[in-house]
This record gives sequence, C-alpha cells and structure tokens, in this order.
Amino acid sequence: MSRTAASMSWLPWLLTQWPSSAISLLLLSVVGRQTGVEVVQAVVCSRWGAPNNKSLWQDGDVVIGGIFNLYYIPSPVEKDFIKLPHYEPCTGLDLESLKYMYAMAFAVEEINRNSTLLPGVKLGYRIVDGCSRYPWALQVALSLVGGDERSCSLTASMPHSASYEQSGETSSQPIPLLIGASSSTTGIILSRILGPLSVPVISYMASCPCLSDRLKFPNFFRTIPSDIYQARAMARLAIRFHWTWIGAVLVNNDYGHLAIQVFQEEVQGKGVCLEFIETVHRETIMRDARRTALKIQASTARVILIFCWYTDAKKIFLELAKINVTDRQFLASEAWSTSDDLLQDLAISKVASGVLGVAIKSSTIPGFESYLRNLHPVRRPDDEFLREFWEKEFGCSPGDTPSFSYFSSPLKAKSDHPSDVSSLAKESLQKASLLPCSGTESLDGVQHPFTDTSQLRVAYNVYLAVYAAAHALHSLLSCPNRDSPLRNISTCSSPNHIKPIELLQQLNKVNVTTPQGEMFYFQGADIPAQYDLVNWQNTPEGPLKLVLIGRVDGFDVHLNESAIQWSTGSSQVPVSVCSESCPPGTRMATRKGEPVCCFDCIPCAEGEISNKTGSPHCERCPSAFWSNAKRTVCIPRQLDFLSFNETLGITLTTAAVSGATVTTAVFVVFVCYRQTPMVRANNSELSFLLLLSLKLCFLCSLVFIGRPSVWACRFQQAAFGISFVLCVSCLLVKTMVVLVVFRSARPGAEALMKWFGPGQQRGSVCLFTCIQVIICAIWLSLSPPVPQQDLGFQGSKVTLKCAMASVVGFSLVLGYIGFLACTCLLLAFLARKLPDNFNEAKLITFSMLIFCAVWVAFVPAYVSSPGKYVVAVEIFAILASSYGLLLCIFAPKCFIILLRPEKNTKKYLMAR
Repeated sequence: MSRTAASMSWLPWLLTQWPSSAISLLLLSVVGRQTGVEVVQAVVCSRWGAPNNKSLWQDGDVVIGGIFNLYYIPSPVEKDFIKLPHYEPCTGLDLESLKYMYAMAFAVEEINRNSTLLPGVKLGYRIVDGCSRYPWALQVALSLVGGDERSCSLTASMPHSASYEQSGETSSQPIPLLIGASSSTTGIILSRILGPLSVPVISYMASCPCLSDRLKFPNFFRTIPSDIYQARAMARLAIRFHWTWIGAVLVNNDYGHLAIQVFQEEVQGKGVCLEFIETVHRETIMRDARRTALKIQASTARVILIFCWYTDAKKIFLELAKINVTDRQFLASEAWSTSDDLLQDLAISKVASGVLGVAIKSSTIPGFESYLRNLHPVRRPDDEFLREFWEKEFGCSPGDTPSFSYFSSPLKAKSDHPSDVSSLAKESLQKASLLPCSGTESLDGVQHPFTDTSQLRVAYNVYLAVYAAAHALHSLLSCPNRDSPLRNISTCSSPNHIKPIELLQQLNKVNVTTPQGEMFYFQGADIPAQYDLVNWQNTPEGPLKLVLIGRVDGFDVHLNESAIQWSTGSSQVPVSVCSESCPPGTRMATRKGEPVCCFDCIPCAEGEISNKTGSPHCERCPSAFWSNAKRTVCIPRQLDFLSFNETLGITLTTAAVSGATVTTAVFVVFVCYRQTPMVRANNSELSFLLLLSLKLCFLCSLVFIGRPSVWACRFQQAAFGISFVLCVSCLLVKTMVVLVVFRSARPGAEALMKWFGPGQQRGSVCLFTCIQVIICAIWLSLSPPVPQQDLGFQGSKVTLKCAMASVVGFSLVLGYIGFLACTCLLLAFLARKLPDNFNEAKLITFSMLIFCAVWVAFVPAYVSSPGKYVVAVEIFAILASSYGLLLCIFAPKCFIILLRPEKNTKKYLMAR
C-alpha cells in the first residue's frame, strides 16, 4: 500500500471519533497538506478558537514551530457537554518561559549568521503560547503543521501544493518540525496525533520515561533526560541519608505519577516508605495547595518530595508559610529546583531554606545575555510578549505598537466569541491606564532574573533543540547522496518541499558538536542523562541562593555533603523516620497493618546478636560462642563443670564426707564391740567389709567433682562400679547366709552349711567383685570416657564433662549392679519372715528397696539433666543409695549396741 493510501486509511476513523468537530476538519486539512492527498470538502469549516492571538514570528526559507507555556494561569472552563467548551485567554506572563522563547529566537538568529550551517537557507520560526492546556497545545500544533488556516471552503480537489485562500489572505507555510511540549502529557498528545504525519516533536521539558518508547512515539525527541534518572537519583539520596519516612506531593499528570512510580520502584526493599502522596491540579491549585500544606503540617515525615511545576510549588510554600511550617526538608525535582521566582521570594525563604534538588545541567550560551539586554519594544514593535513584559516590569506603556498579530502580519487577529471580545476590551482598558514610557527604560545594566544567564538550564535545552533541528535540516538539504544509486531512500530536498518523514530520519542520525564544544546526539528519543545537584542556602540579604553541591551522570550520584546547608540551618542531616533505628542488640519487628518502616525494636534472644543499627534480624552465635548481656557480640562460652567452689559442689562434698565420717564412726563402734552378739551375728567379717565398701562409695563421689581430666573420667566410673558391686555383693552373701542358716535347721539340710562357710563367703564376694573389675577393665581399655565440651546445651557456658564413648560399657556396669541388687532384694524378701528376734534380712530388704528405687529414678533424671547437673544427679544417686544402705542396715544395730545394751545378748537375739 502506498504512503498516501496508508495515511488516508485512518481518516474515516478519526472523523467518526470527532463528529461535527471543527478540530477534525482542521486535522483533515493538515493531512492533505502534509501528505499531498487530494481531499474533497463540501463543507465550510472554521478553526477552533485560538487560545491567544499573540505570537512571535520570523519568516524564512524553512520555518520551525515553537510552543511554550508563556502564560501560567489558565481560566476556569465550563463544560456542559452541550456545546464545545470555550476557553478564556490565559493570564500571568511567565518570565521563565519567556526566556525559553527568546532562547529559541536567539538560536535561530545565530544559525542564520553561521555560514557553515544551512548555508544559503534562512531559518525562520513561529512561536505560540500553549497556556498549559492540552487542547490548546494540540490546537496550535495542528495550526502550525497545517499552515494556520482560520477557515476553509473546499469545493474542489486540493493538492498539497495548492494555496489556501481566506478572505483574500494567503495562507502561511506548513511547519515541518515542532519544538515544544513543556510537559510530558503534552508530549504524549502531540507525538500521538502528529505521529501518523511523521512530524518530529523535539521537547525541552517532557521527561516522562514512557516517551522513550520508540514503538509508541517514533517521532518524539527531547533534550532533557528521562525522569528515570532524576527519580532514581532522588531515591538514592533518600537511601544515602537514611530518610525512611517521606511525604510526596506531585502534579496530577504523567510527569508526577510516573516519576513517583520510578521513585517507589527504586526504594522498594530498601526500607524507604511514603507516608502520603498528595496530588495537585493546575486548575484548582489554590485549594489543593491549602490541603497539601495542612497534610504536610500534620504528617510525621520530615522530608517532603515534590514533583510539580515551580508555580505550583510556590503556592504550596506560601500556604506553608501562612501556617508557619518551617521544619521540613524538601526534595525538589528539576521542574522547580532552580526557579528564581521561588529563590527571590522572601515570604517563603524560611520554609524553603535547605531545599535539596535535582536540576537540569547548567550551561552558558555566549551572547545570549547581551541579546536579552538589548531587547526593546521600539526595536521589536511586533513582539506583543515583550510589550507585556515591559508594561509589567516598568509600569508604563511602551507607546503605540501594533495590536495583536497572530503568526505573521498578513494574518490579522480575529475573535468571534463575545467573551473573547470582552477580555480584549478589558485588557485594552488596563493598558490605557498606564502612562507612556519615557524611552529611557532599558534592560541593559539592570539586575533581573530575566537577564540572568549564569546558569541556563531549560533555556539551554531549547537552544540544543534548535541546533538539533538545524543540523537535521542541514543534512537533509545538503544532499550528500545525490549521485548514489540509493537516492530513492535518501533523496534531495528543497527548502520549499521538506517532507517531515525525511527530516525525522535525519534527526535520528544527529551527532554534532555544539558551539560550546559539547557533543550532542540522540539515544533513541533521549540524550545522555546529566543533572546538577543543588542546595538552597540562606544569604545575609534575605533571598535564598542556589549552590551547586554535586552532579548526576547516568545512574551515578556524586555529592559533596560538606557543602550542604540543611533546613535546620546546620550541617546535621535531618532525621525523617517512622520509627527510630533499632540499636545493636535488637531487631526490627514490623507492626501489623503498618508500612515496613514502622516497627518495634525487639531484644535479641539468648545466643543471638545484632551488631549494627537497624538490623532486620538477629544472628545466632556459633556453637562455641554465646551472646553477651547486651546481645551485641558473640563471646567464647565459659567452661562449666561441677567444682568444689560452688554451692552445689560444696553441698555434695559435705554430704559425701559426712557419709564417709559416719561410716567410719560405725566401723569404730563395731570394732570396739566386735565381741558382742550383735556384731558377731551374721558374719562380722562381712559387716566390716560392707562398711569399708560403703566408705568407698561415699568417697568415690568426690572423684566426680572438679575439672574432668582423662584419668579422672576413667577412675570415677571404675571406682563407682567396683565400690557398689563390693557393697551389694556383701549384702547378697549375707542374705544368702541367712537363708542357708535357717534351711540347715531342717532334717537332711546340714550339708548346705559347708558351702557357705566363712571362706566361701569371702570367695563369693571376691568373685562377684572380680566380674565387675573385668567389665570395667575391658570398657576402660577399649572405649573409656573422655573429657568433652557439651555444646548441645544452649547457654553462656559450655559444660566440660566426661563423655561416654561407649554407652554399652556404662550400661553393663550399671546392669551388673542392678542384677546383683535385684537378686539380693528377692532373696532378702524371701527371708524377711524367718523366725528370729533380729532377722537382718528385713533390714536388707528395706535397704535394697531404697537402693533400687534410687537407681531406677536415676536413669530418666540422668538422661534429662543438662550440663553439669548430669554429674550432680549421678553423685546424688550414689550418696542417696549409700546413705540408704548405711542407715537401714547399721542404724538399728548401733542403736542396740549403744543405747540398748541389755538387748545385745545372744538370748535376746535368738528369741522368737
């Protein structure tokens, strides 16, 4: 399909989308003029009323268009959806935008003086006001591209080269390129509407990241970096200064919403939260500014991020000044971070002091200051913008100058709407009240923000845009491939027949050096990202001054922190947090239903530490270490064992020594009364041996107390096992003797006694004890207990204990003792009712019951006890069982021997 057919394919759709709309007919005529399509039109159409009749123009062989928001106060619009909305002219001349406009004019004039750039071709411009309204920006853009016809009556076919006739006036030349779109939304609208026509749009202020998409916006270019870099730089500043609780104010358009979206993506997962997001609208800025100021006052965030135009920011600051909010630190976007209007306003100096902002990289334009200072209404009689500026600054009328001119002198201004006529009449009355100027008024030598060119930012972007357009035109008109066989792809163009699509192709290839020696090229729609970081600081005179404190290159932030003056007036970084950072030794615990930046500080558990501020979690110490009292560092765990110096060790030692002492005393009593019937009964030799073994049992418990060593671990288990087997063996033999004695009294049982004589009794005790000795010897030789640190018990101390390398050996030792004890208990139980006034089997029964109960309870207690208490449990079992045997067997005997000597007779003992 041909290019013409392709262009026409979407026209029916467009007309159905805008039925009965004058703007659709205007766009239709634009298409015809840009594509050369013949269009048959049988209807008389008129252009939608122009927002403002004022313009700045200069004729040339090639004319480029410029759209600037020269007036920043839009009028309210009544939309009843019955008729087309009518827009009153905007008011409030914006001096910053006026400087941008003259930067474009200066660049064009400078290019025309350049003999190497566009030689033989005069470059012209037509600059109009967009008034910050998207429909107006679209309307003036279509007017520029279409040649600015106010009405058309087409009753015959009209080729591209045909001239429009309008009340005897010739039409103006169509614009092949636009420099404009002072906002991202305007850029999106213009790019999409003019995209099918391939008309390039070069923006100096539209910074939305979405405009980098070449598939959606193939005809869009810009000389300002994408907001991705600005928003990420601001996010990194917040992270760098640990501002985790921030408020945000943004303009309700693509610029504000997409910038805050990038900011949130950058800080996600890095502990930065937004307490609130307030949006402001240009049409209702006064009401929105009051609401925003109250929100800022009520918030706990001390850092406020503002993405909006400088006029909106000024309204917010004025409202904050009214309610005396002076303790906030503001982060500024490039749209207002360098505004002289805010810096020079004394009313907001206390509120805005210390602002930290991202700014468009500053540059200088040689000769531009002289150009601005030489501006004068006398020398530019057709410049209505300069006339209005003159009236505003000097308070006088510069004399009789031509009335409003729209685009060029051949196109006279017309207004058909009654309200337009009323507005113009009101404006004329206001001007008539001004006194005539004396003629001595001049900008030369006057200190004014308008003539300050020390730090040009947006104006330099406009300057670059003009040079980009000029170099693209130069490449197109110089025709380097005139003789190339590919001339059907890259054809030669004349100034009178420039096709926008060819100019668009050349713009994609622009790679030049500016007059200032700066390399300039497009990366798709964008240029390499570079920003300045600025700080608003107080001056003795009162107004704030702008101080350069760093720069941004791509995603790299370079900052001189020592040069910053904060909102507090000091060099101390402001704190803006929802919750204070958790000190070392604690961790953050988020509050339910609140952002992650709002949290409580929870102390670390035992054995865990956090050694830095704001730790999200505690770290567990290695097994050989433990946390200190403050939970800030892991320290080596102290060795812990049952020692003689601690209370438990002293208590057990006292009990053991006391038991050994009492046993010795009983032994002495038995020695002294060894000839008495009470001592001689039941084999006194076994009684002495039993007392000796009990003493060993008491004393062997002392081996378990103290620092474990290799030999101590081996000796304690051997001493324990052999001592108890010796003790229980004596009791077992004594019980067996009792049974045999009474059995031998029966007829035919006399032969039993020869097997249980004194020698056999000693032999039995030795046999039973030797078995335990053999078990201990094998166990200790093959797999003996060894000293070992017990790291399993979590605490500040690590237990040094004798670890059982072989549980089987220890089990055999205990099992053998248990076997002898159970056998002894069974035999004693059988002999308890034998006829005798003093039957020792009863005493043995009770003692063995205690013994067995203690050691049955010992097993679960031993297994479940932590650390050094394992040793204490074993010692307690030894002492308890030893005391049970000593008291149950020898206490009754000592009582009779010492306190009831009359019963210590053979007659009494043998009595039934």
